[in-house]
Amino acid sequence: MLESIFTASAAIIPIGTQVVSRVPIKGGHGRALHPIGVVGVVVTSPVDHEHRYRVRFPDGFEAFMPRHELVILRDFQLGGMQHTGTALEHDLRRHVIFQCVIGSRAYGLDHANSDTDRRGVYLPPADMQWSLYGVPEQLEDPENQDCYWEIKKFLVMALKANPNILECLYSPLVEQATPLGRELVALREAFLSRLVYQTYNGYVLSQFKKLGQDMRNTGAVKWKHVMHLIRLLLAGITTLNEGRVPVRVERHRDELMAIRDGQRKWDDVDQWRKALHEEFNAAAEKTALPERPDYERANAFLIKARRHAAGGADAS
Repeated sequence: MLESIFTASAAIIPIGTQVVSRVPIKGGHGRALHPIGVVGVVVTSPVDHEHRYRVRFPDGFEAFMPRHELVILRDFQLGGMQHTGTALEHDLRRHVIFQCVIGSRAYGLDHANSDTDRRGVYLPPADMQWSLYGVPEQLEDPENQDCYWEIKKFLVMALKANPNILECLYSPLVEQATPLGRELVALREAFLSRLVYQTYNGYVLSQFKKLGQDMRNTGAVKWKHVMHLIRLLLAGITTLNEGRVPVRVERHRDELMAIRDGQRKWDDVDQWRKALHEEFNAAAEKTALPERPDYERANAFLIKARRHAAGGADAS
């Protein structure tokens, strides 16, 4: 029965979404028009869960239906796989090969009430990886600020010079590392390339543009976000100049904390940001980093890890 497979979602279903009815659709005088399981399209969405959706069915008939009488078609089609995948998530945490702390505690920007943000990598068993259900690209625990990426997902993001991923590999706060995890960390220089310039620089430019628009529209500035953007520029410059990703902010700590606490004027911070972009440009001109990361070494490591999993060995 549909009722036994799905529960109501907290999110409002957007207009245009295909849905499956969990009840028979009746017309005038209680006459049955469609059986349970008929597919319709949401044409009007409510603003909250107290009101009803207007759903149009293939014959043009429209019905007003509460959320608990509807299932999103995509969820209905994949219901069995989603159910199984959820049951596996707890077990997959046993296959973490690397875990570290990033965020303010790793940067040296923490205070008494700072969260502890843990990130890591997991290597799923081969039978789960090969199965119909597959494995999630990441495991999340929002309550504890934890996130673990499936190994291939992690490697792909590292090759793209994703700042959060590179910081994991250079974090000074490593809490767990199996032999494979230590081998992954030893590989970290293979992920560094001139892509750092495009990734870091482009992200900061786009975010500062949005922040500037917000300030002009509302007069409000998200100073913590501004601080991390400046920190990202500083990290990118060092990466290009020294061939390593600095995680702790070291000598810039006081300046960054002043930004976070709103003690610097926007114009002053924006001028520093522009100067850092110029410094970043100069670093990109003279960097010794290669044009592209070492895809071959990353691929060889992934194949070795997959073979390890296929051999029945656990994450340790």
